[in-house]
Parts: sequence; C-alpha cells; structure tokens
Amino acid sequence: MTEKIKLTSDELRLISLFQSITTATARDCILDEKMDRVIFVVNKGQMGLAIGKGGTTIKQLQSVVSRKVELVEYSENVSDFLRNILNLENVNEIKINKKVDGTTQAVIVVDPKKKGIVVGKDGRNAEKARLLAKRYFHISNVLIISPDQLIHNNGVEM
Repeated sequence: MTEKIKLTSDELRLISLFQSITTATARDCILDEKMDRVIFVVNKGQMGLAIGKGGTTIKQLQSVVSRKVELVEYSENVSDFLRNILNLENVNEIKINKKVDGTTQAVIVVDPKKKGIVVGKDGRNAEKARLLAKRYFHISNVLIISPDQLIHNNGVEM
C-alpha cells in the first residue's frame, strides 16, 4: 500500500548516521520540526538493536543529532503499525473506516485512564500517528477515543 517515500538529503544523512551508530536498519526518517524531533521507522525485530542495552545507543544518537529521537517498529499491517506507534499495551481496538468522500480514517479506542499517555504531551504521539499513518497507508485522519465515545451521531456506531 505504500508508495515510494521521498527523503531529503538531511533525512538520508540521518539514516546513515542512525545505521552507523545503532547497526539497525532504518527504513524511514522524518525530521519533525514542529515537535523538534527525529522519527526513525526501523525494520521489524530491530527495536532492541536500535535502543541498545539500557537505552545507551539511542541516548548516544540523541546527543549526536541534538534532538529527541523517537523510534517506531514498522509493520505492513496498518493496525499493528498504529499499535507500534502508540504503544500496543495502551490500545484496546483499532477500526479503519472508509468515509463517504473516499478518505480513510483510523479510530483508535483506548482506556480513558490511559488516553493522556496515548495522545502524549502536546499531542506528540497523536501527531506522530497521524503523520506516519498518512505517509504509509494514506489514512487522512487518526482519532484517539475512549470506549464511551464510540457511539455517537444518534446512536450510530462509528
């Protein structure tokens, strides 16, 4: 479902740096100026390699790039990918809906007590989910809701 992703020279340089420091393979890099971070999408099964024992590798990378570095493990399955972005322990259910206008929306149901953690400070995690869902699966919107918000619009389930 993904098409070719175009990377800037800065992103290519960061991927090269990432791979030389971590020895893990990054399939993508996003320079998120808005949130002052670098997001790397790593191949399945390589998160441990990228993080390093006790987080030493990721901390070293962060000090070299002078920004917060965030990692996401890739999956070809949209639900698994979204769970990887938002921490699978916090996600109850994911629904992918085709809307009347032809766009696709992901509805992520989370425990109301964990909604703040899932959304993240200043919406960091929600924004990361939107950015990556659009980039990889052409999902135009990601909604993070609690189960009590599932039924609305005159009792029609979303």
